[in-house]
Amino acid sequence: MKSLCAVLVVVVVSLSTAAVAQTDAQKSFDKMKTLSGSWEGRVKTVPPSPEMEGKLMQVTMRTTSMGNALLHEMKTAGRPDDPITMFYLDSDRLTLTHYCDAGNRPRMVAKASPDGKTVDFEFLDVVGNMQYGHMHHAKFTLIDENHHVEDWTFMVADKPVQAHFDLQRTK
Repeated sequence: MKSLCAVLVVVVVSLSTAAVAQTDAQKSFDKMKTLSGSWEGRVKTVPPSPEMEGKLMQVTMRTTSMGNALLHEMKTAGRPDDPITMFYLDSDRLTLTHYCDAGNRPRMVAKASPDGKTVDFEFLDVVGNMQYGHMHHAKFTLIDENHHVEDWTFMVADKPVQAHFDLQRTK
């Protein structure tokens, strides 16, 4: 009887510890949700893209769906597009789906940095029209509560176009 009670205590303690422990994906998602708000900053592209280089970008991020998703929306003056990206936990991984103005929906899976300040999204797959290319990589680096950097890589054929956004919180 004593051994049965001891086993039950160990099981209950183990289950409660497992319930409290967060996965790396959950930690990364919680960190990403701190970016909810409005941001702006200039874009730099490699190779330089005259239609984007130096333009002021507005980014809005909003936690939605009872805290289960994060919406990322990007706008700039003079461009009719308004691409959105959704971040969500899919079991034990943090994923993003980018609803691209190129007419496709690439998905990526996050990998957290050891220091917890960078969330790096690697390409998983893409659905939709590939005629104009697709978003292939995204990296978010959190500097502090009012400053973060986004690096996006768009693939045109087999050539990457990189966009770097240094963003400051506006509210």
